[in-house]
Amino acid sequence: MLTIALAKGRLLKEVNPLLESAGCALSEDPDSHRKLVVETDNPEVRALVVRASDVPVYVEHGAADIGIVGKDTLLEHGGQGLYEPLDLGIARCRLSVAGTPGTSWSSERNLRIATKYPRLAMRHFAGGVGKPQQIEIIKLYGSMELAPLVDLADVIVDLVDTGSTLTANGLVELEEIMPISARLVVNKASAKLKHVAVNRFVEQIAAALGDTNS
Repeated sequence: MLTIALAKGRLLKEVNPLLESAGCALSEDPDSHRKLVVETDNPEVRALVVRASDVPVYVEHGAADIGIVGKDTLLEHGGQGLYEPLDLGIARCRLSVAGTPGTSWSSERNLRIATKYPRLAMRHFAGGVGKPQQIEIIKLYGSMELAPLVDLADVIVDLVDTGSTLTANGLVELEEIMPISARLVVNKASAKLKHVAVNRFVEQIAAALGDTNS
């Protein structure tokens, strides 16, 4: 039995066609019930539907053999017990710094940053020419765009897709940090102990990617 950790929400909707092409379609729509363990069309594969931030945790600690989640979540998690064999090329967006028009920073001033990515924000701004002298991270879990508008923070670090939410709230993208896409990750122990099953699943997903891109 292979156990796959999948992130709830938008990413799951984009992953579903790949699972179907790989013969592992979810037997039930997770949005229509409260089940957290969902069977698939393949009797040897089951899925755990969890928060995106929990996917690398389940995989790293062996509760799931495989996971599918955004690169932003993987980098913020910082886990070492994972292989990353596939960039799925879906759920593409970018991690960026955003704020009100004209916002800038320099080594002479302090900077308050609202984000749910404290590790990545700190890594981006810490040190270097022109970087802020001191950084204050304010961790938020939602409504990020509100922070600069009510002077909670100078800027935000968040995912940007079309930028329409920023525009609707009078903010602009100030600096791109990195491109983001969904990745398939594998528990290192599972890669050895379930070598055949894991490799078969990875190959099926890779083939499904080829089918959807052709």
